[in-house]
Amino acid sequence: AGDSHYLVDLPGYGYANAPLAVVEKWQRLLKQYLQGRQSLRRVFVLIDARHGVKAVDEEIMTLLDSAAVTFQAVLTKADKVKDKDRAKVLDQVRGKLSKHPAAFPEIVLTSSEKGDGIATLRAIIATLV
Repeated sequence: AGDSHYLVDLPGYGYANAPLAVVEKWQRLLKQYLQGRQSLRRVFVLIDARHGVKAVDEEIMTLLDSAAVTFQAVLTKADKVKDKDRAKVLDQVRGKLSKHPAAFPEIVLTSSEKGDGIATLRAIIATLV
């Protein structure tokens, strides 16, 4: 109720178009924020569906494991992946998530352009409040 719940949007930790020093600063900020924060109900790790889980994602997932913070993978830009490639990406993501004890098993596929998965994501967030 009231001010007891927050939805926090953190900067992307692998943002390619920012200068390296800025990306490193964001990564430090993110790690500081996530460590020792047991009050977090769930972290949503946004993963570009065109690329699957990358090394920077793995690093954050490992950090979340060690902080015992449950996280859920949200695949973004799902509309940009051809149907024939989608299963391969999902297999790769599932394989990576299976190695992380803090990972929530359900993957949400989204497309902000088409609106796919947005209602599902909102419903999940609503259950956490």
